Amino acid sequence: MPHLTAMIAIGGNSISPKNESGTIHQQFANTKETVTGISHFLNLNYNICINHGNGPQIGNELMRMDLTHNQIPPLPLGVCVAGTQGTIGYMIQQSVQNKLRDMNINREVVTMVTQVIINKNDSTILEPTKFIGARYNFDEIKPLAEKFNWDIKEQEHGNWRRVIPSPMPEYIMHGKSIKALVDRGTIVIATGGGGIPVYNDNYSHLEGVDAVIDKDYTAAKLGRIIRAQELWIITDVEFVYHNFGNSKQSPIQEMKRYEAEKLFNKGNFQKGSIEPKIRAAIHFLKYHGQKVIITSIPYIKDALVGKAGTVIRN
Repeated sequence: MPHLTAMIAIGGNSISPKNESGTIHQQFANTKETVTGISHFLNLNYNICINHGNGPQIGNELMRMDLTHNQIPPLPLGVCVAGTQGTIGYMIQQSVQNKLRDMNINREVVTMVTQVIINKNDSTILEPTKFIGARYNFDEIKPLAEKFNWDIKEQEHGNWRRVIPSPMPEYIMHGKSIKALVDRGTIVIATGGGGIPVYNDNYSHLEGVDAVIDKDYTAAKLGRIIRAQELWIITDVEFVYHNFGNSKQSPIQEMKRYEAEKLFNKGNFQKGSIEPKIRAAIHFLKYHGQKVIITSIPYIKDALVGKAGTVIRN
């Protein structure tokens, strides 16, 4: 029987939750917990490709540069994304390697620095939508926004964050290499942070862009490339919800793609958080994918047997 292939998208908030300061010790501990969830796929002998978000981490990188720009030349945002591919990829890779040793499983783990081509004229370049960094109340973030020229938006009631451009991925570099590794059983960590955003200039040379690509949509595209049957979007809630955040909130346990499309088109999902995940799910299911599961780390084991999470199918 051929192996099932899963494309797994891990939210940056899974590694650095909003209720923590985000020390490296905390991030490693959370990564280990995340990998414990992923180990259930290893028990079932899945082929696996992992990508990860970097919202909290990229926000911290930019804050460091804002605070030290008079002493140290700041780095472009695309270079910061490349840096988080290394740091977060290292934490995931080492944690997976240790878990494989604990399970006495002989499989290799690699992290790939991955570029993703975008349209340099993408509308989000002028209209930032991607939430990054720490959460603040308005009185806390207002002086920071004025001092460092941040764009800011309210993510949840009373919680404000910095927002940056988040263009859509158009083409994933190195896709054939990623698929070849996944097909041979290597666990691949790729397109971290949505991928390093680049575009083709007038000479067909690659140039970087100051943006963070939507990692869930990149995962959906990469899932197509590696011919994954399943896309797992790991976030900080067990389910997708109707009326999220108010008294009428109720979990969505299963829905068809056309139902997800209807709710998406009505604007029922929160922009900048769950909406991009639903958009990614729809894209994945349109092209080859069989099902999408949206859940959180503690519920992966139950979700693998249909007892947790939101499942979306064709």
